[in-house]
Amino acid sequence: MSVLAIDQGTTSTRALLFGNNGGESAARQLIHAAKHRQIHPAPGHVEHDPFEILGHLRECLAAAVDLPVAAVGIDNQGESCLAWDAESGLPISPVLVWQDARTEARIEQLRRDGAEAMARAKTGLPLDTYFSAAKLGWIMANLPEARRLHDKGRLRLGTTDAFFLDRLTGRFVTDITTASRTGLMDLAAGRWDDELCRLYGVPPGALPEIVPTTGDFGTVSIGRREVPVTASVVDQQAALYGHGCRGRGDAKITFGTGAFALAVAGTTPPPTEAADGLLPTVAWQKTGEPATYALDGGVHTAAAALDWAKGLGLFADHAALGDFGRETALERGLVFVPALAGLASPHWDKQARGAWLGLELGMGRELLVQAVLEGVALRIAEVVEALGRRLPLREPLPIDGGMSANPWFAQFLADALGATLRVSDEPELTARGTAELAAEAAGVGLELGTGGRTIEPRACSPALRARFAAAVEAVRQYGRAGGLPSGL
Repeated sequence: MSVLAIDQGTTSTRALLFGNNGGESAARQLIHAAKHRQIHPAPGHVEHDPFEILGHLRECLAAAVDLPVAAVGIDNQGESCLAWDAESGLPISPVLVWQDARTEARIEQLRRDGAEAMARAKTGLPLDTYFSAAKLGWIMANLPEARRLHDKGRLRLGTTDAFFLDRLTGRFVTDITTASRTGLMDLAAGRWDDELCRLYGVPPGALPEIVPTTGDFGTVSIGRREVPVTASVVDQQAALYGHGCRGRGDAKITFGTGAFALAVAGTTPPPTEAADGLLPTVAWQKTGEPATYALDGGVHTAAAALDWAKGLGLFADHAALGDFGRETALERGLVFVPALAGLASPHWDKQARGAWLGLELGMGRELLVQAVLEGVALRIAEVVEALGRRLPLREPLPIDGGMSANPWFAQFLADALGATLRVSDEPELTARGTAELAAEAAGVGLELGTGGRTIEPRACSPALRARFAAAVEAVRQYGRAGGLPSGL
């Protein structure tokens, strides 16, 4: 029997089938993939169409109609959220994507009111537009239909996983990894916090029940069969599990739209008051077991920065980015800070904006793109170094995602970190982790090996890292000096 993993990400929805097929290790098969629109109705606003994504999920299930699926696992974007009618199931808002910054003014007001210390103590998360809490509060404050449905007892608020499960299985629940990313869950208690809900203006009665990552999520229809959904998890936590990270200090980096580093911290909640910009979060919780926690840090624009550069006409094909030679853009004096949606960990500065610094007339498109790659690597290196100050990280450090397939980028990252890396030869680590969690809960055996090429670091001058740090500080100062357009 096989397990169907549905990877519902920021830009696409993909269905992959994992099954042993009588061999020694599990085989993987991509059976469906569909991209969805990225909607930008105003500066700083990022939306998805919930009907479009739900349709893609149904397409994924339909693609498995003739396949021996024993269980289904679904991973989700994490912080993206929406509102819908409990009676009709129809959404009353778009999906407000994790990148959406429309709540910046509200976040700043809460910060001025002194709310950050209380919020961080309970959740481990800073006040930031990245998380769901302020977005859900924005829905309540700005959509009359949300208030009308709340008065009638028909409002449902939640992250995308809760919407998908409600519509596909009839279960209005969210798993604890996703709930830990909202800014509304008490991390140690694993439940919605009334004080936080009041702070953001979110009615707790409209939120889904928090449940473990594995267990009974109801069933979905695949043809004429009802197949159990046995796992629901945030995509980054799924990738952590897919890399085989199980013990304290096991870590991974995934390069997708953004870049995210997670490290397993154990079964004790990490301190929430740490000032290093890392986020304590739930890595997973299996039914009947205590939660396993992780420390998380992210860069909002990784592949998104490359796609932006491609859109500017700086390069035509990702395959052309494989070899820039040994000399770096940094050594030429050119630095790129990929703060195209602000700076996340460890800075948490939404005012910062991306920039090339050190431009000269003799610099061409190739060097500009090289600087973009270096900037993404150096930003995630900041995150990994912060993780290393909290936990003894084990090497080789596994990496995955589209950018990890670029040999030049992977070598530069190893150099910047001064660490041995393992580039996974499995391109679907998120789906793999989702499938493993679903399989374990369903009692389906999947033998998935780990492999990949190892990259040893070369010497990297501290002066170059200092140059990048100075550039990061420069874009932060620009943001603080009023460099942003009005309305953000």
